[in-house]
Amino acid sequence: MADLNASQNGIDMGISRSYQIFLFVLFFGLAAGAYLFKRDEITQNAHADLARYKTTINEYKSWADHGSPLYDKLTDEFSFQFFQYIHVEDGTLNFTHGALINSEPSLFSKLFPLTLSNSVELENARLQVKLDCEIYGKNAIEDLAIQIGVIGVIYLFLAIVFGVLSLKHRKAIRYAADYIHSIPEFSFQAIQASKLNGELRPVTTALTECRTQLKAKLDEITHENEKLTRVVFQDPVTGFGTRVRFTEKLESISNIDKEAIGVMATIKATELNQINQLYGRNSGDDYLVKVVSCIRKALEHFPDSDCYRVSSSDFVIFIHGLALKEATRFLDQLKVLFDEYQGQIKSDSIAYTGLVPFKSGDDPVHILSLAETAIGIAQTLGPNSFHVLEKLNGDNLFGDDGWRIAIEDIIKRQAIKFYHQPIQPCQSEVKLYNELLSRFYNSEGKFLPTATVIAMAERHGAITEIDKIVILNTIRMLHESPHLTGVFGVNISTVSAHQEAFVAWLTDILTKQQAIASRIVFEVNEAGMQGNIIGSYNFVRAVHRAGSRVSVERFGMGFASFKFFREVRPDYIKLDGSYSESIDQDTNNKFFVRMIVDIARRLNIQVIATSVERQEEKLVLEKLLVDGLQGYYVAQPQAIVPISKKAEKQS
Repeated sequence: MADLNASQNGIDMGISRSYQIFLFVLFFGLAAGAYLFKRDEITQNAHADLARYKTTINEYKSWADHGSPLYDKLTDEFSFQFFQYIHVEDGTLNFTHGALINSEPSLFSKLFPLTLSNSVELENARLQVKLDCEIYGKNAIEDLAIQIGVIGVIYLFLAIVFGVLSLKHRKAIRYAADYIHSIPEFSFQAIQASKLNGELRPVTTALTECRTQLKAKLDEITHENEKLTRVVFQDPVTGFGTRVRFTEKLESISNIDKEAIGVMATIKATELNQINQLYGRNSGDDYLVKVVSCIRKALEHFPDSDCYRVSSSDFVIFIHGLALKEATRFLDQLKVLFDEYQGQIKSDSIAYTGLVPFKSGDDPVHILSLAETAIGIAQTLGPNSFHVLEKLNGDNLFGDDGWRIAIEDIIKRQAIKFYHQPIQPCQSEVKLYNELLSRFYNSEGKFLPTATVIAMAERHGAITEIDKIVILNTIRMLHESPHLTGVFGVNISTVSAHQEAFVAWLTDILTKQQAIASRIVFEVNEAGMQGNIIGSYNFVRAVHRAGSRVSVERFGMGFASFKFFREVRPDYIKLDGSYSESIDQDTNNKFFVRMIVDIARRLNIQVIATSVERQEEKLVLEKLLVDGLQGYYVAQPQAIVPISKKAEKQS
């Protein structure tokens, strides 16, 4: 209430002060105008008298007598402040009256400074005069004072009238403000129309209508609020509960006062990133919707279940009252549905499932840890696999151990296959490369989630060995497959790029394969490269000396991007896919890409836009003069067929 009154008072004070200032400026201007008018009038009359004096003195050009008679003759028509007659030959004829400079200037001379002087040469004398200006001030000051007084009285009258009206208006506004303040408290008193009359009468009408319509509006708002609440706690893509609801669910399970038993299934849709890259973001959403459809279908016989989407690709299902041994029916049905969907889209997998039991009083952290381990084990068992884990048996790294074994197996067997995705040049003279996408598979020949393999390899300190496998197999493939022409880019981790031993090993390998080295571009992530500028600089220099090139991917996500690529000087930068998304509508992205391209050209670095999925995005990026385009709309990744199999297909 205090804030409302203060705001209202502030508005009133602002209007009142502005009006008072306006009045002051207006009447000050009128007073100044009256003064200027009077000054011009006096100046005009004075100069007219001076001109008349000059005409008169011409009649006395031959005067050679004493100056006093001349003074007497002229004073009949003129008033002199100073009169000096100096005879050329006879000094006894000289005559002087008054002073040239008034030692005590009057108020008139201060307000209306005039100089009416004249010097003239007579036949035998010189006459210098200064007309007396005080004769013009007899009535001038009095007239000016009267005019300014009248203006001041009018100003004072208007100011008082406005003050009274402003006070009345302020009271009316305060009453309206108090009434509006009471509305949220549902205090609908009758409006005193007498306090809101005149110009404020429409306010009376508006407040009356507001009072009558408020209940209907409140009911409508309450209904809409309930709908918005459902939207906040419901994922818009899948219709599942959000992470907030999932957290509340875990807290309710930990409540020992509430009896509960059942199983929790964690489902990881591991192919989301891959599908986004291969087919675009819209296909990624379609993939998630289909995964959810499979989950709902598998839950048809389990009505007492709750579903949540806890991250972009992770889902959690609670099935209440279901014993662990009975959960296999749900898991088997879910895997069948995932396998069917996998066959439709020809993907390496769809999703993996880990299932754990829960009961009242269980620690949420323990449940989540158990589920994470279960899903980790499931990912090592092949496409769409599931794993049921009842307890950890004292080994909290059971899932990690499974991945450690899987990583060791990949390294031992060099279980890697390549897909390639071309990068389309925007100009014919620009030479770019094809990106090689690494896929890893287990002993049964089933592909494992690439992102999980890389993450687990880093976790277990085996990422450098994985990078070596990627590089060695790339060199071998290019050496043994003459049908593969052009330059190819391979991804390696920044962990390896910053190791002196790895860089020395890489330099040695590339030096021995000069022809192949010139056909390889090493792609590294910008975020990791920025973490060690010196190490990144040394890596780029070493690769350049060996004849290969370097591309920095996901460029633009760091705060020091410009400084980074100015100092490190890679050969290519691949803009993060977020800059391509809807760039035809996003002016900020256009500005950033234009700036990057301008700076990169000065440094002789080629710019590649990624995740291009629509024609509109492609056209805008071409206008922004990027050097190359990569994405689903440009070209889809394709498996690299060994030359032997290629020959078999041709025959």
